[in-house]
Amino acid sequence: MRVGIGFDVHRLVDGRRLFLGGIEIPFSKGLLGHSDGDVLIHAVSDALLGAISESDIGHFFPDSDRGIKGIKSENILSFVGRLLKDKGFKIENIDAVVIAEKPKILPYRQQMIESMSRILQIDATRIGLKGKTTEGLGFTGQQEGIAAYAVALVEKDMEQWQSVTGELNLLA
Repeated sequence: MRVGIGFDVHRLVDGRRLFLGGIEIPFSKGLLGHSDGDVLIHAVSDALLGAISESDIGHFFPDSDRGIKGIKSENILSFVGRLLKDKGFKIENIDAVVIAEKPKILPYRQQMIESMSRILQIDATRIGLKGKTTEGLGFTGQQEGIAAYAVALVEKDMEQWQSVTGELNLLA
């Protein structure tokens, strides 16, 4: 088993839509970023990449690449999920925390979990998600931005490994 940790933060600004966990949340501001700014998906993606000893999402999706400006973060998470499978791993669980004074996370929690489970093609029970505030302290408390932390536990996918080794035995 292997573990990875991810973190992301983006500034809240006027004139942008707010995406968290792959869903749009009605709010007066959105997150500024090269992508749609979904800090939850970015933190989860980095946690998964860390668990398989890969670099962060900025390596695969650099903000200097004008061709991916405005990319949906669900496409980033989908890429990470495929990379994880291609390297022979499966997700045991993900646990994440979104830090925001507003909007409140709880009303959207299940939708975010279901969205990420669909993107990663895993059971929703493998994803834990919490929303926390900083009691008005710091940039999240002053509603200047939203942050997210995530931890991911992955392990070698033995079914995939046995399938590959079985195919190799047939070739021998």
